[in-house]
Amino acid sequence: MIKRKIKEKVEKRLSEVPAVALMGPRQVGKTTLALEIAEKRPSIYLDLENRLDLQKIRNIEDFHAANRDKLIILDEVQRVPEIFAPIRGIIDKERRAGNKAGNFLFLGSASIELLKQSSESLAGRISYIELHPINALEYHDTKDHNTLWVRGGFPDSLLSADDGASLAWRHDFIKTYLERDIPQLGPRVPATTLERFWMMLAHGQGTTINASKLASNLEVSHTTISRYIDLLADLLLVRKIPPYSSNVKKRLVKSPIIYVRDSGLTHALLDIKGLNDLLGHPVLGKSWEGFVIENITSVLPQSANLFYYRTSGGAEIDLIIEFSVREKWAIEIKRGPSLSIQRGFFEACEDIKPNKKFVVYSGADDFPLENGISAVSLSSIMKQVEEKGA
Repeated sequence: MIKRKIKEKVEKRLSEVPAVALMGPRQVGKTTLALEIAEKRPSIYLDLENRLDLQKIRNIEDFHAANRDKLIILDEVQRVPEIFAPIRGIIDKERRAGNKAGNFLFLGSASIELLKQSSESLAGRISYIELHPINALEYHDTKDHNTLWVRGGFPDSLLSADDGASLAWRHDFIKTYLERDIPQLGPRVPATTLERFWMMLAHGQGTTINASKLASNLEVSHTTISRYIDLLADLLLVRKIPPYSSNVKKRLVKSPIIYVRDSGLTHALLDIKGLNDLLGHPVLGKSWEGFVIENITSVLPQSANLFYYRTSGGAEIDLIIEFSVREKWAIEIKRGPSLSIQRGFFEACEDIKPNKKFVVYSGADDFPLENGISAVSLSSIMKQVEEKGA
């Protein structure tokens, strides 16, 4: 078992607010984490994909009354968004009785933004936390980054006996999402069409999307492509990094950059079997870039935002972290042995004037480069970002 760093945060929030929503894609470890938390307090766990459990909460007021001395854990809560309205009344009643925290723990496989739309009635009563796949700090003490990078951070994939078993698990994961989960949670999209689309995103990892070209290849409309991207983003399977808008008088690239979030899923979609295959594949650099970004995102303070910066003249920054209006970091991401910085990065930094400048590379040592740039390892930049939210 790998200790998940977020466990303490979930427990702390349960001691402070009536309800906590723990969000994350399927198989990322939400249920395991929730059951670990349940071992320390009176709790009851219900899986809302189970018909009997679903029936139990059809009258949530009566169910809560029979279990009001317990933490009620509801898994796959996005399946019953109508439950949040009566839960508001339950929470307010418990507040008046002096029970102001630790009433409900919701687990969901959709984005926090999507759940917020369904649970507006719980505003001021609920805390949202995302559980990411296992990251480099959680796995750092026992394995090198290459295993995590190749297999991705889903526990069953990462901890498989070998690369072959890991790849088979990821192929099954993708098939299950396409044939069961997406039809349940989203619009009716042919599995074969969505699989082709997902593979196209993997081939274009870390690039701006040409929606017209994708639409032509799939024989669907431009609007449909946007809908597919939003669906995969809502399911926490792809990430859209928006462009950084500044007051510089330059022509900026304004389309978002799209990443398949988990590196292991990227490799499975491209049928990359192991590290040797990956090292010779055209997606190598962009795969590493996405891997670094997802690991940084897993420790990002809730108030921080991510952007990229690119002008038509070639000025470019891979990742901008905006912690506040007054503080932003510029990050260049390198996989190869050369840490030479392109002129475009210096030009971009002149445009946006970041407080700190980093090159994140695949080595283990930190050292200074020219012009105030620091070369840092993945673990190092994650720790520095994590400290900003401490």
